[in-house]
Amino acid sequence: MCSRVSLLFVFLVAGLAPALNAQAGDLTFTGRTGTHLLELFTSEGCSSCPPAETWLGRLKSDGRLWQDFIPIAFHVDYWDRLEWKDRFAQSEWTQRQRAYANKWGSSSLYTPGFVLDGREWQDWSGNVSFPTRENAGLLAATVNGNLVTMTFQAAGKFTGGSAHVAWLGFNLSSDVRAGENAGRSLRHDFVVMRHATGPLVHNGNGLWKTELNSSGAKDDAGAIACWIETDGVPIQAIGGWLPEYRKS
Repeated sequence: MCSRVSLLFVFLVAGLAPALNAQAGDLTFTGRTGTHLLELFTSEGCSSCPPAETWLGRLKSDGRLWQDFIPIAFHVDYWDRLEWKDRFAQSEWTQRQRAYANKWGSSSLYTPGFVLDGREWQDWSGNVSFPTRENAGLLAATVNGNLVTMTFQAAGKFTGGSAHVAWLGFNLSSDVRAGENAGRSLRHDFVVMRHATGPLVHNGNGLWKTELNSSGAKDDAGAIACWIETDGVPIQAIGGWLPEYRKS
């Protein structure tokens, strides 16, 4: 066993739609008030992680997906030392988990580790039931290839933050040949394949905007997740399937 190692369906108001600058063929995501961002920190090198990933994968068929919650899985790299290198792991994801731990006053990192709206969450083994969230504002994203334009209309006082987009992979599998999961075939969903982030820029009238690009990417992403953070805590999220995945 692994041990501890120190969508918001918003109604797009008339004033927001022109700001998207959407062209014919662009894909636009909007959400519903109160959508949660659910993050899983996991690793192919951890024998405790497969049950959590199986549970996460079942959310693909949940009718509330992309509306009530946006699930994403970050593969961390600190278990790579156990003879097996997780091909989806990145040090950036480990740093993200460490930043959360620092906010909670902890020096411990562990997998599987769930984070709900920036807070440690351990109720994952049962039915998905989340508390109601305060509406932070209207969030929308337009996708044109690898370019994602995000706009945010704050509902109240908002002094700035960062925008994030993650491209997610599905039905991914690995035959693990070493480490704690040696001999197992592992399947993954909602895997963060790539991530882009940038500051929101205030355009006036309470509207914030940014453009994020992941040019040159060759992975087979099936969905995207977009969210806004203030002080490192997600406050609004949206996401959905990409057309290429829906056709498969």
